[in-house]
Amino acid sequence: MDSSNANISLYSALWLGQTLDLDLLSPCVLNFANRLVTVQFYTWLQTLFVTVLLVLTYYYVVLPMDYVKDLSDVGYGHLLEGSARRMALRKGRRKCDLVREMRRLRKVGSLPPVYPNGWFCLLNSSELAPGEVKHVSALGENFAVFRTREGIVHILDAYCPHLGANMAVGGTVRGDCLECPFHLWRFRGEDGKCSSIPYSEKVPDFVRAKTWPSCEKSNIIFVWYHAEGEEPTWHVSSIPEIQNGQFWYRGRNEFVVNSHIQDIPENAGDLAHLNALHTASMLAGSDLRYVERLFYRFARHVWSGSWQPSADAQHQATMKLHHEFRLFDKFPLIVMDVHVKQIGPAYVELYLTTSLGVVIILQTVTPVEPLLQKLEHRIYCPPSLSLFAKFILYGESVMVERDIMIWNHKSYVDKPILVKEDQSIRRHRHWYSQFYSENSPRFSFQQENTDW
Repeated sequence: MDSSNANISLYSALWLGQTLDLDLLSPCVLNFANRLVTVQFYTWLQTLFVTVLLVLTYYYVVLPMDYVKDLSDVGYGHLLEGSARRMALRKGRRKCDLVREMRRLRKVGSLPPVYPNGWFCLLNSSELAPGEVKHVSALGENFAVFRTREGIVHILDAYCPHLGANMAVGGTVRGDCLECPFHLWRFRGEDGKCSSIPYSEKVPDFVRAKTWPSCEKSNIIFVWYHAEGEEPTWHVSSIPEIQNGQFWYRGRNEFVVNSHIQDIPENAGDLAHLNALHTASMLAGSDLRYVERLFYRFARHVWSGSWQPSADAQHQATMKLHHEFRLFDKFPLIVMDVHVKQIGPAYVELYLTTSLGVVIILQTVTPVEPLLQKLEHRIYCPPSLSLFAKFILYGESVMVERDIMIWNHKSYVDKPILVKEDQSIRRHRHWYSQFYSENSPRFSFQQENTDW
């Protein structure tokens, strides 16, 4: 067999998966075959490695993190463990049924009004495309949030003043108006005035849909809520680094919390809880029953800070935190200083300064019901810190889940017993009380919906 025929036979056998009689092949052909197989194998490994690397890079660096948990996902793990699990299974009960029962039986305490006055997040900007309308239920109200083709956001009361159809369900954006699907009445987003009734020669001047003051800042759509119907007395500002694209959006977390809205921002005034609830390593997870396991004690978080109302703006407060993530309680691995700006009752800006650079986290709290809050954090950073920002967001998510485990089960104490070191809690409550007014809804007048 000449060399050319041997090569042809070899290629044919390799492609067809045939078995070769190696004794018939010359040593040079065998050597060639071995090299060919080796090259192909290493080429395949390289391709696999590059593919896996690209996928991991896309997932962990390029793709924003989306960490979303429902109410039953956090703080209720004990309901389906051990004997409780066996009993629940015998009765055919699901975890959400047990959570619903716990919400019903919990002593809520003497609560402040359930909906404070201020700016509240209804949607993220990315959730509302041009020409789209969405229905949002929050603050005891139903909103029709729509964006014109030009990108301008308007918020109307969802229910048409004609016959009560929900204009956000099946409604259509027409220019700067929202068209009701029931009878095609159109309402201007700017002032709510009815601009068209297709089967009527004249549109009465008094026909209007209720409008809600709104703004879109730092990729968040806000609505102004005030129990007395007053116009906004202060405003939310855009963050320049986010607005000009210098900082990129790198992900978010979202939680549903079973608590009064004030419990969440009050954490800022409760400095003592930091080194109680958040000292254990983030690697230990969020279940407070297990965070002090011996295996994770090699790493600890150490916190110090202060909280005070802003001297410049009555509706703002500031918190300064110093954080160290230490190994063996001696070696600081991550050190950061956090400047926190509480702006109104439900919006917080956190500026994290680290040795690698600055990261920004935006927090919003939206009351879905009197005792059901939607809590979100969004993280922004320079492109070079994308992977680090996701690490920060994951750690922050674990720490928030520890808080949620407390919030989901606590009772509100209106006259707490405080020691001298707890005075910032008292000052925070006094500061936060400015967001309630005479007609602010109270829990006693609300029918809580447990069909979450």
